[in-house]
Amino acid sequence: MFIRTEKNLKDFIRFYPIVSTLVIIHLALWFFINFLQLPIGLRFFQWGAGYNLGIHNGEYWRLVTPIFLHGDFMHALFNSFSLVLFGPALEQMLGKFKFLVAYFAAGIIGNLATYLIEPTAFYSHIGASGAIFGLFGVYVYMVLFRKDLIDQANAQIVMVISIIGLIMTFLRPGINIYAHIFGFIGGFALARILLSNVKPFSPWRNQSNRNDGNPVQFNSNRWNKRRVLPRGTGKTAIWIVLGILVLLGIMSRIL
Repeated sequence: MFIRTEKNLKDFIRFYPIVSTLVIIHLALWFFINFLQLPIGLRFFQWGAGYNLGIHNGEYWRLVTPIFLHGDFMHALFNSFSLVLFGPALEQMLGKFKFLVAYFAAGIIGNLATYLIEPTAFYSHIGASGAIFGLFGVYVYMVLFRKDLIDQANAQIVMVISIIGLIMTFLRPGINIYAHIFGFIGGFALARILLSNVKPFSPWRNQSNRNDGNPVQFNSNRWNKRRVLPRGTGKTAIWIVLGILVLLGIMSRIL
């Protein structure tokens, strides 16, 4: 589920258009706001950042727009990379509409909790971490209640990542704790509805949907090739993903 098997970037964009679009938006906004530092970009940043006093004064769009904004390149890069790792499987399983519901509902719930619980009126925050933690919440629901949708190896990866991510939330300074925690809770709470009538993730489903003009041919060695993965591959993948999550926690910052 979490190891990319697409042949190239074009395939990834074709199979996972929502994840691809979100990543493009993250990086494009960072480029225009932080790199080019255009006046219009800086105004958009000020207009879109989560700001408790602004929300209190009726600027409710600030519950949504912080999901697209990031403080620096590493913040945007690691959140986007995390989305590339964990978003595709859910986009295939849920479909485009329900994936968007899961992502933005979790992000909004995290931002709303920040507004309601954080006592500082001038508190500001940005980042997609709350929405990404919502995806973790959906995965954890699978592990606990929909074991038919996730195998044991991927379930172990999900649980390790979720635990480490939640621990990092409390250990690193400058992290919006409420967005992480309540984004996770939001994804978990919505998972029962979102996961109704879905099929497990399968990379073969992508191949069957390929439209590159080449006929699909049967390969008699196909199944044998799937069984020759070296031992330890799963453990290696766990530690790679774990390291990425740790970096994500280190790079996450609020304003």
